[in-house]
Amino acid sequence: MLTGLEPAELPADAIEVGRIADAWGIKGWFKVLPFSAHPEALFSSKRWFLLPTQRGAQTFTGVAGLAVKEAKEHSDTVVATAHGVDDRSAAEALRGARIFISRSSFPAAAADEYYWVDLIGLAVVNRQDEHMGSVKELLSAGPQTVLVLECEQDGKVCERMIPFVAAYIDDVDLPTRRIRVDWQADY
Repeated sequence: MLTGLEPAELPADAIEVGRIADAWGIKGWFKVLPFSAHPEALFSSKRWFLLPTQRGAQTFTGVAGLAVKEAKEHSDTVVATAHGVDDRSAAEALRGARIFISRSSFPAAAADEYYWVDLIGLAVVNRQDEHMGSVKELLSAGPQTVLVLECEQDGKVCERMIPFVAAYIDDVDLPTRRIRVDWQADY
């Protein structure tokens, strides 16, 4: 096992936030491919949980904890360094590892901002209290995000898309796990 890794358990609220792409430089830094355009969670957490993949990171098995010294943006990616990962060879040994962070480590979202992961599974109702479906995923569609709902229509499972913009979103209530929208079932 690498000196920078220690056996760990994946937290119950773990969220996959990226993957280690490759070594970066000769002093143990490594490139991270974040799954978010705004990877603040990578910067705010000083403890990452790694899982190996079949295509890389075969130097450890199971869940490994990694104590991060520093993570920062560099071009279109993130670079990081960790305790015990002191040279290029050690960084290369992490290649392909999946990165998880405890959801409780994420920075607080600003007012009227939401982490996508918090919206998945929320029920969506319109102003007439008609159930529109549940959030299955979100898509980045250029300047706006789109809610992809899984719904049932005439006994069949279908998808419905609603732009996640103020013109159509009346309220997001995380405690009750509900989003109210200005949208009709026949749109």
